[in-house]
Amino acid sequence: MTSQNQPVRIGLIGAGGIAGAHVSGYRLNPESVVFAAIADPVRENAEKRRGDDADVRIYDDYRDMIAAGGLDAVDICLPHHLHADAVIAAADAGLHVLCEKPLCLTVDEAAAITAAVDRSGVTVMCAHNQIFQPAVAAAKEMVESGVLGRVYEVRTTDSFYNDFTPESMGWRAAAATSGGGELIDTGYHPLYLLQHLAGGTPMSVTAMLSRHRLEFMEGEDSAQVLVRYDNGVVGHVTTSWAYQPAVGTEKFSLVGEKGSLSSDGTTLVSQIRGDEPVSVTFEPVHEFAAEVAHFADSIRRGTRPIQTHEEGIDVLGVILAAYESERSGRIVDVARVTVTDVTEAVPETVPAR
Repeated sequence: MTSQNQPVRIGLIGAGGIAGAHVSGYRLNPESVVFAAIADPVRENAEKRRGDDADVRIYDDYRDMIAAGGLDAVDICLPHHLHADAVIAAADAGLHVLCEKPLCLTVDEAAAITAAVDRSGVTVMCAHNQIFQPAVAAAKEMVESGVLGRVYEVRTTDSFYNDFTPESMGWRAAAATSGGGELIDTGYHPLYLLQHLAGGTPMSVTAMLSRHRLEFMEGEDSAQVLVRYDNGVVGHVTTSWAYQPAVGTEKFSLVGEKGSLSSDGTTLVSQIRGDEPVSVTFEPVHEFAAEVAHFADSIRRGTRPIQTHEEGIDVLGVILAAYESERSGRIVDVARVTVTDVTEAVPETVPAR
């Protein structure tokens, strides 16, 4: 067990593009994190992430890295369809897990991950980096303080003009490996941000998905999603790879019985009914460094991280319900994960990619 005075020894699984941001997070937390190992079948990618640090061990297969020992935790930065296998393998080896989004792709995989966490007692934290933005933290504090009263509505947006080509898009272009389209990729960010601010459990979903511009994709390049939560909050997400949002579009906004707030991600504007608006601009932070620091602190202190596999499974439930809503044209209930008969749900182990 890692003590509060010892750094967390992390092994990185997957050396693709997002892994670079995670490694930067390790480097900015030298007192709480040791970058101990990396697993990727492409040696060149692993060496790029290791840099000049000769102490970082390199493996072709993450299962060999786990079996070699010397780790407290792993950080999973694999393509979407490989997440569940790696989470379960690490948990069953007694290692804590930081996992890039999405946590997994199916309800069965979610049940298998939940069972693995239950039997091992490890911490699984979803890498929801945007909740570490200072404007988001300030908004969440305002909501929890009660100054806005009961929350009625939350809106989040994450859209940009994506210049993907069929060649550069790689595994993201295929639904079998990505799990869908834009919604389960970039769209995952505004969905976890929505849930963080709404503060409830998602119950029902309706969605409209589109392929406006990236015709070579199997899935959608844009999505609008409505979510009703158990506390009465209604959430609205707009997300796209097809277009840049209109000037003035908020990153997030919230309306409650006593007032409202909105933000472009840097400046937070709040207004209590009857008062003048208050605007606060925050200095940017390295979101991944803050995320890694929080993960390490949670392990060292034995505390629950801000977003565990439970929140990740809730977000997945919204995404799966959105896909079903698009297929059926109906409002769809969010499926609940139950840990029963999960032996059949455990996916076969496959090599890292």
